[in-house]
Amino acid sequence: MSLRLKLLLVALSTLSLPWAGWQFVRQTEALLRQGQEQTLLASASTLARALDALAIEPPAPGTALYVHERKAILRIDGYADDWQPYKPYEQAIGPAGEPGKLRVMLAEDREWLYLFAEVRDATRARVDARTLAVAASDHVDLTLQRGDESRRYRIASAAPGRFEANAFEPGSALPDRLTGEWQEDGSGYRFELRIARVAAPERLAFTVHDSAEATPFEGEPLALLGYSADTGRVLARLAPPHVRVSMVSADGWVVGAGGKLDAQGAPGEQGLFARLVYWLVLATPPDATRTYSSSDADPARLGDAALRPALAGEDATSWRVAPGDAGILLSAAVPLQRDGAVRGALVVEQANPAVPALANRALSSLLGASLLAFGVTAGLLLVFGGMLSLRIRRLRDAAERATQGGGRLAGALPLVDSPDELGDLARSFGRLLDEVGGYTDYLRTLASKLSHELNTPLAIVKSSLDNLDHHVPGDAARAYLGRARDGAERLGTIVRAMSESSRIERAISGAEAEDVDLRVLVAGCADGYRAVAGSRDVRLEAPVGPMPLHGAPDLVAQALDKLFDNARSFTPEGGWIRLAVEPAGGDGWFVRMANRGPTLPEAMQDRLFDTLVSVREPQARGAGETPHLGLGLYVVKLVAELHAGRATARNLPAGDGVEFTLHLRGMPRRRIGRGDAHD
Repeated sequence: MSLRLKLLLVALSTLSLPWAGWQFVRQTEALLRQGQEQTLLASASTLARALDALAIEPPAPGTALYVHERKAILRIDGYADDWQPYKPYEQAIGPAGEPGKLRVMLAEDREWLYLFAEVRDATRARVDARTLAVAASDHVDLTLQRGDESRRYRIASAAPGRFEANAFEPGSALPDRLTGEWQEDGSGYRFELRIARVAAPERLAFTVHDSAEATPFEGEPLALLGYSADTGRVLARLAPPHVRVSMVSADGWVVGAGGKLDAQGAPGEQGLFARLVYWLVLATPPDATRTYSSSDADPARLGDAALRPALAGEDATSWRVAPGDAGILLSAAVPLQRDGAVRGALVVEQANPAVPALANRALSSLLGASLLAFGVTAGLLLVFGGMLSLRIRRLRDAAERATQGGGRLAGALPLVDSPDELGDLARSFGRLLDEVGGYTDYLRTLASKLSHELNTPLAIVKSSLDNLDHHVPGDAARAYLGRARDGAERLGTIVRAMSESSRIERAISGAEAEDVDLRVLVAGCADGYRAVAGSRDVRLEAPVGPMPLHGAPDLVAQALDKLFDNARSFTPEGGWIRLAVEPAGGDGWFVRMANRGPTLPEAMQDRLFDTLVSVREPQARGAGETPHLGLGLYVVKLVAELHAGRATARNLPAGDGVEFTLHLRGMPRRRIGRGDAHD
């Protein structure tokens, strides 16, 4: 991982600041909402006590049938088309095992009370209500109750269309006959009827007879419950500004509502994006259950499940999205109790756009400041990291140049005048390079010094051996003399090799370049190697055509000689040595020398071309073999660098040998001056 990337990761830690600010904004918003909840609950409790003081009775406890208000007259035809607005409030009052068997809807206008009932009954045993077989067929007994009077009507029909149901019991407050429309399909049957308001009942009871079942379903009488305009007017007078108050029954039916929801004093409209940010980032997600709003055609029933605890006797609050641009809607509900029983709840609703607007404004300011701070911090860290990495790369490049130059550095080491830690590191590198350079210079001149110093002792030893040879020693002494003479010869060979390496370095530095065909040069060397390879197979791989090179052919041939001598010494009898030359992709030529034999140690592949480095084991040499001082491959490296290339070594992929590669680009051409042109 680069230094700049690490600094960028450090800069990312500044994101903890906006996270902490976001948590603070959320806590502040939660405290604001909690305060408003307490305030609205206090208002709801005050209004509940006011209703008690005004003797406004809450709805009676227990299940009731809700009667919807309707301004237009309903057409009695047995179809549910006119009842679609009330379909969400349809009441299922069938048996406990199948409550959907009987579904009922009620509505009223100024003159009529309308009833629509649907019975799920797949069996078809329909007869007229006036026949004796009606008792064993599908029919419904409808019971109307008003005060102490109760009358029962049998609703049945042999075919779709108009039906009449006469009352079984005598009476005067309830109608003598009910008329309506009967319709049916494969799933069951429906009937629709209406009753004049002057003769409307107070309670209804249904008994459903199914010909396929032995026991009919007999429902209990249910009171009729509707919206009270008087209660609504009282609530409208008591409701605070910009607040809607609703009284609901124990089943959640709205029996009265007053007040108006608006958003006066809002600090500006909130767009869709701002509302999404508020609900997704800041606030708790809104309630997904449906709740009536001021825009509903018939606010009939409370659908907010979060306010249900109020119907169980506990105060409750709920937040949800308000319609339009009103922001958020807070609902608070308190139970209405009479004689120790919960008979309903009083719900107070208030739209509040200020909370999301202020929270969004605080969040926007926080995000803006955080992004600005993060951008400035990241930019400064990136600039600092770039400058720091640039200085480190300069120091690294200088160290690599010194390594490639044998410990010598061309020019001054960068950053040595810097007063910081990198300056200290650069000065330490400088002292180290001075020590390495001095040691390297000593090693470079060690061969010439040793060869000069050893020549005189060797001459003395050889002359002494020659003088001793003129005397006639014993046979045992002659063996020792032979061994001493062999040792002196080997020492002389070593001294000559060391002197030769010094001469080669001087020759390389002063070599003259000429144009030569590298293919012809390599092919000539391969022909000469076959004569001294013995049983080893020398192979040549070279493309057809000239391979021009501007360089020193004698030095290239000498480098190949060193590589061949190295390959021959490691190749067993009967093995192979491959010499190849090929283009380097428009960047000079590759000359490769590969041989079968032992592989190179991994740790020595990079140091193999250094001076005085050898991988030969002393015990692996023959008795009369000249010691290797590690100068041959060093000469190969010098020749490759003279031709603007480099020398490398690697193990063959098959693991059965080694390959040395010379990359030769060519020596630079010398420009001919005016003085040279006249020579």
